[in-house]
Amino acid sequence: MSRRLVIGPFNRVEGDLEVTLDVVDGRVASARVSSSLYRGFEQILSGKHPHDALVIVPRICGICSVSQSVAAAAALADATGLAMPANGRLAQNLILACENLADHLTHFYLFFMPDFARDAYCGRRWHATVEPRFKAAVGDALKTMLPARADFLRVMGYLAGKWPHSLALQPGGTTRAVTPTEKVRLFAVLREFRAFLETMLFGDALENVSGLTTPAALDAWAAGRSSDFARFLDIADDLALASMGRATDIFLSHGAYRSGSGGDCLLPSGVWAGTGALLDAQLISEDVAHAWLHGSAPRHPTQGETRPLTGEFDAQGDKVDAYSWCKAPRYAGRVAETGALARLMVAGHPLLRALVAADGGNVKTRVIARLMEFALVVPAMERWAHALVPGEPFCNAWKLPEEGCGAGLVEAARGALGHWLRIEKGRIASYQIIAPTTWNFSPRDAAGVPGALEQALVGLPVGETERSPLAVQHVVRSFDPCMVCTVH
Repeated sequence: MSRRLVIGPFNRVEGDLEVTLDVVDGRVASARVSSSLYRGFEQILSGKHPHDALVIVPRICGICSVSQSVAAAAALADATGLAMPANGRLAQNLILACENLADHLTHFYLFFMPDFARDAYCGRRWHATVEPRFKAAVGDALKTMLPARADFLRVMGYLAGKWPHSLALQPGGTTRAVTPTEKVRLFAVLREFRAFLETMLFGDALENVSGLTTPAALDAWAAGRSSDFARFLDIADDLALASMGRATDIFLSHGAYRSGSGGDCLLPSGVWAGTGALLDAQLISEDVAHAWLHGSAPRHPTQGETRPLTGEFDAQGDKVDAYSWCKAPRYAGRVAETGALARLMVAGHPLLRALVAADGGNVKTRVIARLMEFALVVPAMERWAHALVPGEPFCNAWKLPEEGCGAGLVEAARGALGHWLRIEKGRIASYQIIAPTTWNFSPRDAAGVPGALEQALVGLPVGETERSPLAVQHVVRSFDPCMVCTVH
């Protein structure tokens, strides 16, 4: 027995998402993921002064605007050959880490965990505890989590002036120098956030969590613990979330949080496909064979274009198979997954490497990786704050060339974000963006190979009466999509 199921729009997902499933004998046989909202930022930027990018690109998204700002600033710095002072680098790390971790917190408590408070799970042994804690909009966890998140975002106030859409992030560093008093306040904010994580999310010191290196150690650590992370692990094992949502097991990271003037990062760049390899950005391409965009052959973003089809574009038979505004990014022609799991796989975290070796990338491993980043990044934030030197420069002066090109490759909360810029006669001649969800939610390419989510949905169970299967929702939300960033 076969049927077609169209799901959308999804709740608790940023932006517009539609998923079409072909179900055969109660399982997903194939999937098509559609980004249905075209936005046009790459067209808006064309012809503008390069400085305008720092104002325009943060407006791509209100929850990861800093990531867009950092990528734009990095692209402009690359075009000018500009380096930033140590204070600027440390401040940018702190600002970006604050946004990324706040995003992880939002995803876990507001987007992901409420699914398990649904009545459909009322027969499970854990539901009586999980339902009052994580129920959407009214769960007890929100009473502590939301104030903790708001307090943590004070880092933005001290270092970026405001959030979102700050103009403090520049190619030469950051424009808001930190005073000695503000440095002390930063420590206070980080201390309070650590206390929240160690009390509510983990129920243990961050260093003990980041030190978990094997699945057996993770299981032993979670046994009998009443923290929210332990609750998730219990649910994940009961529902076999490790068996849901496996994609290509090829993971890509641009590298996050530079630790010096060189290329070293707290979480390095690279590609993992059973073994690690250096990232070669020249191997990135975008395919538009199944997108509502002009073009045919895959192109590197430096030669890319974003021209939407209009009118009766299928009148002569071309693009009849298009079903999304999203392009299909590929690395060396292959589908890659990006995000927190990719970052930790490339970085060589032993726990995530072991979990993926056993079951591949899946719903459980993606959430574990996202939460593990709290344990790894917050201590790093404390070190960066300590290393700030009030009174020394935070930003170097810069002047754009009349001609040039540059790339800004950074890690947003959801994964690899790239901005590619070309300047001609003092104006933006081309600006191309590949966001993390563009990687993960891409359509098929010219060879007919499905994107990461499309592959991850295949094989999921679908009940005869289900209109929006819970398993499908778990897989979709495990990637934490931001559809408004996906299409430009």
